[in-house]
Amino acid sequence: MLPRFVGRLGVADAVTIANAALGFVAVVIATVDIELAARLILLAAIADGLDGILARRYGGTDAGPYLDSLADVASFAVAPAALSFVVVTDGLGVRFDTLTPELLLATAVCALFVAMAVTRLGMYTAYDISGSYTEGVQTTLAATILGAAILAGETQPWLVLAVTGAFCYLMVSRIQYPDLLARDAGIMGVIHALAILVPNFAGRTFPYALLTLGLAYMTLSPWLYWGHRERPSEVDVHGNA
Repeated sequence: MLPRFVGRLGVADAVTIANAALGFVAVVIATVDIELAARLILLAAIADGLDGILARRYGGTDAGPYLDSLADVASFAVAPAALSFVVVTDGLGVRFDTLTPELLLATAVCALFVAMAVTRLGMYTAYDISGSYTEGVQTTLAATILGAAILAGETQPWLVLAVTGAFCYLMVSRIQYPDLLARDAGIMGVIHALAILVPNFAGRTFPYALLTLGLAYMTLSPWLYWGHRERPSEVDVHGNA
């Protein structure tokens, strides 16, 4: 007897499910190779955009939006929080045989990141999925910025903890972020892929470029992005996140 998903799930759903698996592998790898874990999260972000393209090309399924949000919990909530936790605790030399203030603080901030990311994903699916913008920083964008920062070597523990804490608010804020235009999504996608494939090229050029683009979109697009005036050609590079 075949599993019940045979004939009910499409190719886009398969990519979404693979995205969730990448998130789990990133968590496992984080304690061994933090940069490889960051690359896996960035790869999951590409998969998150790819499943949307495949759904538009071949058609989606009724399960697609639910699978997407569930996968994003693994890849863009739990996985980046785990990366931040490892960077902070390693950088501060935190011991795990006693509950130190640093350990409690890192645990609390990263746990709050997961809680707010899950909240943001649920709110997106309920209220933002059919619009041309979304409220709050996308979980995919937050994970991309954290992953790019790690690949760029920006791993100062207090800075990473502060950024993780800031995302806890930004993901559930009312700030409106427009969907990226196709041409901008394409440019960012190429740099995104290069940051994964050759992160150390020319002094970590591509991770720094991805980090710069991510921060620019996060800080400027709600007010200055030209996509507000060109709605017909826009696409959502961040999938359903």
